[in-house]
Amino acid sequence: MKINDPAVLAEVEAAFATYEKALTSNDVATLDALFRDSPLTLRYGVAENLYGHHQIAAFRSARSPVGIERALERTVITSYGDAMATANTMFRRASMQGKVGRQSQTWVKFPEGWRVVAAHVSVIAE
Repeated sequence: MKINDPAVLAEVEAAFATYEKALTSNDVATLDALFRDSPLTLRYGVAENLYGHHQIAAFRSARSPVGIERALERTVITSYGDAMATANTMFRRASMQGKVGRQSQTWVKFPEGWRVVAAHVSVIAE
């Protein structure tokens, strides 16, 4: 198995960049499309545990778009073979003084493209 094949890594980095742009612009349709449409997809958030694409989509559509801008730090994307990757990053928001956010995602390549199958977001004190 090849780890961090440059071509695969470039694909995942592009998908991650699309996710980040959609997140910070509250593009709910793109966010919904980037999470695998499956009851097996999950997202553990700062204050919520979401099981299945339907719960994740409902959370996204109800979320306030206020204060979602953020700056990323120490993003690490690693591909394993040609169809699986992880993306981990830290982030800061103006609304989270003295705290740092952490985000991890597992991406899998399906016929329709790269999709998040599992995600976790948490916030800790600096």
